[in-house]
Amino acid sequence: MSNADVETLLIGIDAGCLPVFRRLFDEGRIPAIESLCTDGFCAPMESQIPPWTPSAWPSLYTGVNPGKHGVYGFVTYEGYDWRVVSSGDVNEFTMWELLDSHDRSSVVVNAPVTAPPPAIDGAVIPGFMGPEDPECHPPGLLESVRPEIGDYRIYPSYHTDDESYTDAEKVEEYQNLVRMRGDAFRCLVDRHDPDFGFVQFQRPDTVFHEFDGDWDAVRPVYEATDDAIGAVLDDCDPDRVFLASDHGMGPYERPQFRVNDYLRSEGFVTGAKGGKGMPGWSPIREQLRRGETSESWEPSFVERAAARAASVGLTADRVRAALERVNLADTVSQHLPSNVSQTGTEQVDFPASTAYLRARTELGVRINLEGREPEGVVPPGDYEAVRAEIIDALESVTAPGGEPVFEEVGPREDYFHGPELEEAVDVVIVPNDFQHFLSDQLAGDPFGERKTAWNHKRHGVFVAAGEGIDADPVCEPHLFDVAPTILASMGIPPSDRMDGTVLPVTSPAAPTSYPPYGADSVEVQADIEGRLADLGYIE
Repeated sequence: MSNADVETLLIGIDAGCLPVFRRLFDEGRIPAIESLCTDGFCAPMESQIPPWTPSAWPSLYTGVNPGKHGVYGFVTYEGYDWRVVSSGDVNEFTMWELLDSHDRSSVVVNAPVTAPPPAIDGAVIPGFMGPEDPECHPPGLLESVRPEIGDYRIYPSYHTDDESYTDAEKVEEYQNLVRMRGDAFRCLVDRHDPDFGFVQFQRPDTVFHEFDGDWDAVRPVYEATDDAIGAVLDDCDPDRVFLASDHGMGPYERPQFRVNDYLRSEGFVTGAKGGKGMPGWSPIREQLRRGETSESWEPSFVERAAARAASVGLTADRVRAALERVNLADTVSQHLPSNVSQTGTEQVDFPASTAYLRARTELGVRINLEGREPEGVVPPGDYEAVRAEIIDALESVTAPGGEPVFEEVGPREDYFHGPELEEAVDVVIVPNDFQHFLSDQLAGDPFGERKTAWNHKRHGVFVAAGEGIDADPVCEPHLFDVAPTILASMGIPPSDRMDGTVLPVTSPAAPTSYPPYGADSVEVQADIEGRLADLGYIE
């Protein structure tokens, strides 16, 4: 499709990691990826905390930790309320913005948390966390691309609980989405002849979540990804290629741990029946599927009715138990809004609690601090003592088998630094070998049945191959190293604000000072609501 060459290509595979790759290598499933790993430098790459898509990809493409770029999870908080993150929440320059300042052009397709995109020399189609049919750069880009490549969508045409699709049809839809990324990228490279290209594939992550590690689903999705990568390599003929992931993927073999139930047992969390609680994904998803946006989820009439019933003891569980006795539970639940289960059960009472887990993917506990939170109850003078008490309590937690639940529990300053530190959790919690699924829900018991068979792991992968690349250095890549290394390989000085360093796969480059990030130094467009994937990140 493309007659243009790309100087430097970055391929993003969400959740890509060597344990998954090697199993597929052994089966001969992904020859293009295998060739890159064999011919170039290839090593596990340590991700950040938290190792989840909406925070880790911005860290990768800015080179800074969340304390500097400001995105810690799928949502950002305004008091006890929330809104879904967008590119306006990423408070540091991306690689393509720095390249633009050096008169180098870029094509970026499907990068998470890039909606709305900046105006750069080149083209951008945003990805995950943006809406379906997102605003692109240049304006009208998608409408002009679709006639050349066919349909283009960010999200599947179905949602996870849509039983009108068979598993085979869902896998085929994933393959279609993968193909769309590659086709759109090759089309835009042909049009814009960029210096730098970045194409990201999200489905290798979501197939594990949706199909719980079923390799009969994983294989065809990875094969489609490899086909798309092979076509990009053939058509775009890059001088050098980097392949990177935001985190890894692997089995979870331990019980889930309900952090807020444990914090309640220690006197930190207060519960309330009929509260709004954390958002459920389904109503947000359906709004965005219809092209509607909102700042936050608000309970519907039916959901509020469920909340009122819960306040007098008529919980969703009791209603379902009654319906089961007359064989109507499944039939009725199909026609009720999914957030009835949220409003009809006990939730964390954020204003009344001392500390709590806001969302499981933040991997941390937030203190309800007076003067910071709207109804904070912990005086600033007690902050360090309360935090130390929480750390001591969580460090002592052991699973039913006797092993510690957490391998690391510590103050946020050990993990984050920068102007956005205040948005972080106060206590960071890292599950032992990422074997315990963490839940933010209240269910009465800190431990529950294993929630998922496969989920995120700390180590992803970094690959570098091609012109000017040393395939044999001794180094241990970190997520923050990707941006400075790619810029250095193109002869562009990294920013001195980057937390990563230039890996010895390429020639070193001294960092330089760039203007402070902000409205005066980069074109910032209006915020736009994003879209979460059908992964159950928010219960």
